[in-house]
Amino acid sequence: MTRMVKGAIVLMAIIIASCSGGEDCTKVVQQSKLDAVNAAQLEIDKKIIDDYIIANDIANTLGPIQEVNGIKYVITQEGSGVTPCLENNVVVTYTGKLLSDGSTFDRNLSGVSFPLGNLILGWQLTFPTFTKGTSVTIFVPSGYAYGPSGFPPRIPGNANLIFDVDLTNVR
Repeated sequence: MTRMVKGAIVLMAIIIASCSGGEDCTKVVQQSKLDAVNAAQLEIDKKIIDDYIIANDIANTLGPIQEVNGIKYVITQEGSGVTPCLENNVVVTYTGKLLSDGSTFDRNLSGVSFPLGNLILGWQLTFPTFTKGTSVTIFVPSGYAYGPSGFPPRIPGNANLIFDVDLTNVR
């Protein structure tokens, strides 16, 4: 019995370390990835997103606007618990839309798991600030999404994106 308790304590310590800033927990994106984003296009995108937020009265309809590296987001429901590391898998439901016309390019409402470190830079930059259970709307400049090449045929080049995301679990 004592051996099982010790084993459970060790396992819990490993899980906590992997999700709360331990050696294997990266919360900050490499500077080289940020440097690779076209600064001139980022400024254009930020203006487009700011204009959209103002025109659609987002601060009054969804809530206070927050920002990480030029990515704007609104937390519509605060979660609790762990925040993901880039090494974690995140389980999410989401809808992705083009900011330009509001058309949906992708959606998963049943829940899907992704390695956070493999997702678009916009998610890598913002998700380590969200706790499990958070619902958020994220406005992602094109350079933090699919850049000048886009993701044809659904996402054109230099497309700014909106994601409505529920972070349902962190593994």
